[in-house]
Amino acid sequence: MGLIVQKFGGTSVGSVEKILNVAYRVIEEKQRGHDVVVVVSAMGKSTDSLVALAKEITEQPSSREMDMLLTTGEQVTISLLTMALQNKGYDAVSYTGWQAGIETENIHGNARITNIDTAKLKERLNEGKIAVVAGFQGVTAEGEITTLGRGGSDTTAVALAAALKADKCDIYTDVPGVFTTDPRYVKTARKLAGISYDEMLELANLGAGVLHPRAVEFAKNYQVPLEVRSSTEKEAGTLIEEESSMEQNLIVRGIAFEDQITRVTVCGLASGLTTLSTIFTTLAKQNINVDIIIQSVTGTSKTSISFSVKTEDLKRTVEVLEEYKDALDYEQIETENRLAKVSIVGSGMISNPGVAAEMFAVLAEKNIQVKMVSTSEIKVSTVVNEGDMVKAVEALHDAFELSKQTAVI
Repeated sequence: MGLIVQKFGGTSVGSVEKILNVAYRVIEEKQRGHDVVVVVSAMGKSTDSLVALAKEITEQPSSREMDMLLTTGEQVTISLLTMALQNKGYDAVSYTGWQAGIETENIHGNARITNIDTAKLKERLNEGKIAVVAGFQGVTAEGEITTLGRGGSDTTAVALAAALKADKCDIYTDVPGVFTTDPRYVKTARKLAGISYDEMLELANLGAGVLHPRAVEFAKNYQVPLEVRSSTEKEAGTLIEEESSMEQNLIVRGIAFEDQITRVTVCGLASGLTTLSTIFTTLAKQNINVDIIIQSVTGTSKTSISFSVKTEDLKRTVEVLEEYKDALDYEQIETENRLAKVSIVGSGMISNPGVAAEMFAVLAEKNIQVKMVSTSEIKVSTVVNEGDMVKAVEALHDAFELSKQTAVI
């Protein structure tokens, strides 16, 4: 007998019928003899509806009141699921994030978990009860309600699994697992039997939406085995652990991509030792996430810095650079939008040189121009024209033979 944490996302609890289906999945684990903690998101698009209601009142609602509003969505789900379990004869009790002991930093809208007091949950589990916990939310030391930002319910589930020393955390979604790439775009994409924390963290950071990076980071830090599974189909999902024992002969494990990328070039910077730190410290203080960075130095003791940002952050990025123009001492700013980032990920790259060269050769053969490049031990990211994104992903997926089933070692 072990402890299982199950997480069900918004699409999995989007209607009463789906909530009843979730109840059956919870009961199945309970019948296997496990203790069960269930973490749920708000139903379907209810969070979007709450945001829309706020916007009808004001275009700039306070972050504190938005947290107060948005946390009601998960409270609806936990109560309905608990009722469903009780109606089927199972002793269940629901908890908001703060009732479950989830303490966060004092930031509204995107707080990080700082501590979890598990005493209450452990007491209920020892009594044989099923605990149903609202994801995405917590409370500060001062008693202020907070939310955990995008993907917050994933983070809640993994954090609870770590704090409770659960045997496993199952993430139930509307897809049956982690695929070699997004099957909505590439029909030959294949579900992976297993993947490492590091590979999943890279894929999540690079645009794969099946898991939030913060949740994967939590799982890696506390060695929580994760499985991404279908909430409707009874089949094995994708197991995420320290070193995947499956798919070992794949050099590239997956391909991630995201559109709406913009390249920003700051021209005519002085070539001083502190130039790089000054410009990126300035942007970081304004919470602007910078991705791929390229520096070009000319013979005139001037330098240019190019970096990529999400297009939604472009306006703010330019405003910050212009505000600090005197301090940064540059000549002009150039931008190029309608770009996309395409990345290959795989731990096999560490011991297999030439993977990046093969990637560039494949893209060149398809007449796809590479505008920026970034590498790590297990990933190569390229920035290409947005119109070439899907073509690039399809070509790379074929070239690295990701659609082929590999032998389990």
